Amino acid sequence: MPIKYARRLAGRKRTTDANRHLGFVLAFVAGATNAGGFLAVQQYTSHMTGIVSSMADNIVLGAYELVLSGAGGLLCFLMGAACSAIMVNYSRRHRMHSVFALPLLLEAGLLLCFGLLGARLSTVSGLFVPVTVMLLCFIMGLQNALITKISNAEIRTTHITGIITDIGIELGKLAYWNTGTSSIRPKVSANRFRLKMLTLLAMCFFLGGVMGAFGFKHVGYIATVPLALALVTLAMVPAVDDVRFLIRRSARRVKAKL
Repeated sequence: MPIKYARRLAGRKRTTDANRHLGFVLAFVAGATNAGGFLAVQQYTSHMTGIVSSMADNIVLGAYELVLSGAGGLLCFLMGAACSAIMVNYSRRHRMHSVFALPLLLEAGLLLCFGLLGARLSTVSGLFVPVTVMLLCFIMGLQNALITKISNAEIRTTHITGIITDIGIELGKLAYWNTGTSSIRPKVSANRFRLKMLTLLAMCFFLGGVMGAFGFKHVGYIATVPLALALVTLAMVPAVDDVRFLIRRSARRVKAKL
């Protein structure tokens, strides 16, 4: 990956194209992690709607242990989103190049941990759920909050409901038959650029899901290692830029003291 492209993709200065391209990559990663992770932990870890609904059902059914299990996953997702917000806001206040790269590196590290230690962690009890479930829920919350802040809530990557809804809205606009348009009744028109982007996001998520499920089926937990390496590749250039800046600043301070 060219250095300039990597810097533009995960760096501090944002463009519409950079947000869109990063969204495609993260949608693929989320699809692979979510679908593949299901084969590992027997539950989807980005679907908070389903988790909250199942908690409500289980309260009525008296299955309080499952209610706590859902609460554990929900809390981990929430903590991941909060962690992403803290990292991004800290980096912004200190004008770091790796504003968005640091959460990506953290996500890569957690995916690597899941891939290399998943078999052991699956037997370790965490916050009402196994540590593997905690990791995946935290990762999904971390990533969803990151892309939300990057795109000002225009792009989502960890779940498809909003994407499909927006695709339906744009298709409805596209199919609308305008007659007698005027200032009182303005023309209804679809945002074709947005429709294309949303469709590609859904396709990337689906393709990632297929690849993730295939990987988990054939090689197990280690299937997340390539995903982690891909995220490191995305985030490495802005992080190195910050390291180089700190080294130069330290050198200037040493010279000033001399």
